[in-house]
Amino acid sequence: MKQAFSIFFSIVLLTASCSTQEDADKNVALTNAMFDAFNKHEWQKMAAFYSENTLFLDPSYGTEYVIKTRQEISAKYAEMEKLFPDIHDHVVGSYPYGDKVTVEFVSTGTVSDSLQFKLPIMAVLTFKDGLIVKDATYYDQENP
Repeated sequence: MKQAFSIFFSIVLLTASCSTQEDADKNVALTNAMFDAFNKHEWQKMAAFYSENTLFLDPSYGTEYVIKTRQEISAKYAEMEKLFPDIHDHVVGSYPYGDKVTVEFVSTGTVSDSLQFKLPIMAVLTFKDGLIVKDATYYDQENP
């Protein structure tokens, strides 16, 4: 009886860990696809990776979480492109854990065809049903 229970318990754990790994792999793939859309400046496509109402924590919005719609997300990045026409994010690493993916990346761009910036950023993306429902982004806003 103990052996049967051990085998059953092992199968349950193995199934759960496979599902968790599949979810983690899927979330990393979605993260990479979102950054690909960002780097192509396809703002509506990028925004489609987010839920219709996403919680954001971002220094550009202040110090508290705010809710942004896909339309607001797309509009923010379209405006950013006007300031930095060559903006690009280079993903350094993606680290999945449960329903979250922590992403290290470096954002670069040029202001007014002369002044270049290079800004290291970290974001913690929370996924639910294949969409980003929470985006907590951290960077030093004072030293781009």
